[in-house]
Amino acid sequence: MRHVPVVMLGAGVLAAAIGLRSGLVAAQVPKPATSSPAATSAPRDYNKVIDTYCVDCHDDARKKGNVSFEHLDLAKAGDQAELLERMIRKLQAGMMPPPGEERPDGATLAGLISTLEAKADAAALARPNPGVHTFPRLNRTEYRNSIQAILDLDVDPGLWLPLDQKSANFDNIADEQTISATLLESYLNAASEISRLAVGDRQAPPVNRTYTNPSYLSQHPWDHIPGTPIGTRGGMAVKHIFPVDAEYWFTISLTGGNNTRMEDVDISLNGERIALVGYEQLPSQSADNREAVPMKSERVRIKAGQYDLSAAFVRRFDGPYEDLIRPHDWSFAGGGSGGAGITTLPHLRDLVVHGPFNPTGISDNASRRKIFTCRPTSAAEERPCARTIVARLTSAAYRRPATTPEIDAILKFYDQGAAKGGFEIGVRSALEAILASPHFIFRIEQAPPASVKAGALYRVSDVDMASRLSYFLWATPPDKALMDAALRGELGTAAGLERQARRMLADPRADALGPRFAGQWLRLQDVDKVHPDPNVYPNFELQLGDLMKEETQLFFLSLLRDNKSVLDLLRADYTFVNERLAKHYGIPGVAGDEFRRVTYPDDRRRGIFGQGSVLVQTSYANRTSAVLRGKWVMEVLLGSPPPPPPMDGSVPPLEQTAEGVSGRPLTTRERMEMHRKNPTCNSCHRVIDPIGLALDGFDATGKWRARENGMPLDTRGTFYDGTEITNPSELSAVLLKRPVPLVRTFTENMMAYALGRRVEYFDQPAIRAILRATEPGGYQIQAIILGVIKSDAFRMRIAEPVNDPVPAARGTAAIKK
Repeated sequence: MRHVPVVMLGAGVLAAAIGLRSGLVAAQVPKPATSSPAATSAPRDYNKVIDTYCVDCHDDARKKGNVSFEHLDLAKAGDQAELLERMIRKLQAGMMPPPGEERPDGATLAGLISTLEAKADAAALARPNPGVHTFPRLNRTEYRNSIQAILDLDVDPGLWLPLDQKSANFDNIADEQTISATLLESYLNAASEISRLAVGDRQAPPVNRTYTNPSYLSQHPWDHIPGTPIGTRGGMAVKHIFPVDAEYWFTISLTGGNNTRMEDVDISLNGERIALVGYEQLPSQSADNREAVPMKSERVRIKAGQYDLSAAFVRRFDGPYEDLIRPHDWSFAGGGSGGAGITTLPHLRDLVVHGPFNPTGISDNASRRKIFTCRPTSAAEERPCARTIVARLTSAAYRRPATTPEIDAILKFYDQGAAKGGFEIGVRSALEAILASPHFIFRIEQAPPASVKAGALYRVSDVDMASRLSYFLWATPPDKALMDAALRGELGTAAGLERQARRMLADPRADALGPRFAGQWLRLQDVDKVHPDPNVYPNFELQLGDLMKEETQLFFLSLLRDNKSVLDLLRADYTFVNERLAKHYGIPGVAGDEFRRVTYPDDRRRGIFGQGSVLVQTSYANRTSAVLRGKWVMEVLLGSPPPPPPMDGSVPPLEQTAEGVSGRPLTTRERMEMHRKNPTCNSCHRVIDPIGLALDGFDATGKWRARENGMPLDTRGTFYDGTEITNPSELSAVLLKRPVPLVRTFTENMMAYALGRRVEYFDQPAIRAILRATEPGGYQIQAIILGVIKSDAFRMRIAEPVNDPVPAARGTAAIKK
């Protein structure tokens, strides 16, 4: 495979960026000029500015924030680029000098930032560093999508693989993807099982596969679960693979109330009923039916393949449902060990698939059609056909054309399997070897050309670039169009790379950036960690939390598809809701289960600050938290997390009730004011609390409120730049006065996700170049993504004096052993 000579990409962009304005925008800070301040005004001694306003706290003796500027000399600052980047971050956010301390005037502050940026950019231009790009292994999502692309099979990697470790917000950071003997064993088990499920297994033994509903799932008469037939309530919908044409049967376990109404459970495959199980109120040993005898179906003959399997209660009536009392939105609110709670409805807890029994063969299905692209009609045709199949599957799994030695190595596994069980068993053995190969599990890139010396930069090959691009934008292997472009050498130019990136961004597969990038950056998974207390919030259930996460993902994807500005994350006057979510927010005129774009009826909600996914994850189960919300804004949006509290026990716990007022629960503001009286807490909380208090108009479930614990809300606060803020709209406005921290943090996270490594200080000049290039267009999201893709960090590598870690011929055999 050919290699392209070394090229230095992005250097011109960096060179042009040096001396440009910093992008600092603040009401009290005038816009810097489009060139270095020294070019348009008398030179300033910025060393003296630093000595005057910074060194008092950041000297060798006090060293606040573990930083000292006592020996910083801007004339030699290129050798201290990491320190410069820390200064730039704090100054751009307006956090330094801290509130209450003397500050330089706006022009001096802007000039200092421009000077620091110019010094850091010049150092990066003199010593370009794309960073070390450790080859990553496929995480759970990438593994699932890769199997789907290769075999047309949707598997749950969680059955075999452990949870992915996260770092820098994301689960694809290569340094965290450690390898152990146990993990390799997990991949081997996955390869063995998936190959059998894909090809089919005539010798599959009878097993029980159990699917369990989370207890937080609501199963009211009006709760239709997506994937279950229309006209049903509650239940579950899963994807299940039947390995062979055979008989199977199902058992169902219930929990919940002892409803005397007769209810039937519909069991369907791909929406078509295959069994109807009558509800029997059998003797149980617990108040909530947990010990009840499971209900079971008759045996059903099912052909091999993957199906959408569902089990749900048949609805026998429409209209209002009369329960013990007026039901809450969570059907099991108040339930548990104390009894059935406020509902008498039975809930489906477990669905168990039993089988196979009396197998008869393996029918054709999507996975087998994907594998067996040829069929031998004689013994002489078997191995040539197998070679054709192996060559295609190996190339698809390795995400590049497989070499002859690699195909020969895999065919040895075919020969072993075919000798024992014939052609299909041989193909299954070969497939298992392919899925167990390091070339599938890891995204291994080509070694540098022989002409590139150790320590020099070289461009990533086109084929490797195709995988980088595809897993970044789609979380899948490259499609045929992208791989063809790579083989033609079109990804070696910025224009060719951009052409493919734009095509991919327009493809529906780019929707993966919603849950994969936005979901992890904004920490939407944390919504599942907060279960609002049903005694306080009985109308919050699992489905509502899922709707909130979907709202934020759809909102981000709308910004991506329409190429909107990153700033719309804070200023958009619209969101995406369905009837259930709109009702919760108090937005009128929305009917139906489908999400649609709606304009906020007032300015209480703006951008993501009005979305429940953010508000719920930054609350406790029974109350809001100004600290969690303020910390989330600083950490996730501004990229400037507050320091952790001291571990010496000097921070007192928050008081929850007022003294002398019959134990009245304190409001959020009262708790914060008491906490800030401690000098140890005040320095950080005077920055955090005003941000969180501005969002305290929303309760722990994201509903707007006017009172807390019976007391009128007081959400007034002073932002650290001196601006008075009271509500989410004012918080958005004060953050948008300084757009650079938000856009920089967004770009940093996009780059970390794209590269699969943490963003380091030496990446900041490239990030600034992207921001300056996208500023005239208003920081459009697609423009930032394209900037990341065309950066040196994405396209270049440093040549290291290492050998190929997994030679093709022995790597597969080694891991199989």
